[in-house]
Amino acid sequence: MASRELAEMTWEEVRDLDRARAVAVLPVGAIEAHGPHLALSTDVVIARGMARAGAARLARRGYEAIVLPAAPFSASPFGAAFVGTLSIRAETMTALVLDLAAELTRHGFAALAIANAHLDPAHLRSLEAALEQGRAANLLPIAWPNLTRRPWAARLTEEFQTGACHAGRFESSIVLAERPELVREGVAAALAPNPSSLSSAIREGRHTFAEAGGPRAYFGWPAEATAAEGRATLETLGEILDEAVAEALGGRERA
Repeated sequence: MASRELAEMTWEEVRDLDRARAVAVLPVGAIEAHGPHLALSTDVVIARGMARAGAARLARRGYEAIVLPAAPFSASPFGAAFVGTLSIRAETMTALVLDLAAELTRHGFAALAIANAHLDPAHLRSLEAALEQGRAANLLPIAWPNLTRRPWAARLTEEFQTGACHAGRFESSIVLAERPELVREGVAAALAPNPSSLSSAIREGRHTFAEAGGPRAYFGWPAEATAAEGRATLETLGEILDEAVAEALGGRERA
């Protein structure tokens, strides 16, 4: 059973789904500065790849996995000083997720899975608020694996776990695997490593990429990126999303 794109279906095709066994997968990203070598849409590219990988696993377990159009805008205050970053209010993101969850509940879907690739603290708080308010409103289960938290973070790459992973090897590798034309490879190859940890900077109260030690909006080791690493990372992200859905539905189901 292959996953499908909601926007490419007709309303009658959606009507005829076994929606009690259908999981809607929402890719969530940002339009935000990602160094001098990656496109502003990097998080959207990663979220879409994660959504497809997770949807494929859900389909193998017997769920109809329906991928929604990606949400490209989110709260991005860390990158707001860089031209091209489009940051919205966190409350807007919370409201969007809740409105979508309400619609999917009305249509009888089993769950909403959020494939999120944007890790700005303000955005993460907006998703946390959506989950809390969704539960309070008795909406359908919302599965969102917060990649900055256990147990998910420990399953990702070494660079990711250092916290120096914005537009570095982790993200650049995934974009090389998904949309290589969006990587300025010559620029990336010339970039010096930036081991400054965003996660440490956030704990210390920093609020922008520049304050965190990223004056060009990148952290990590972008010159070391490979498409092979990107493909492997997407497989892991798909596993994580699949397992988060199983938890949200009341137990870890296995293929």
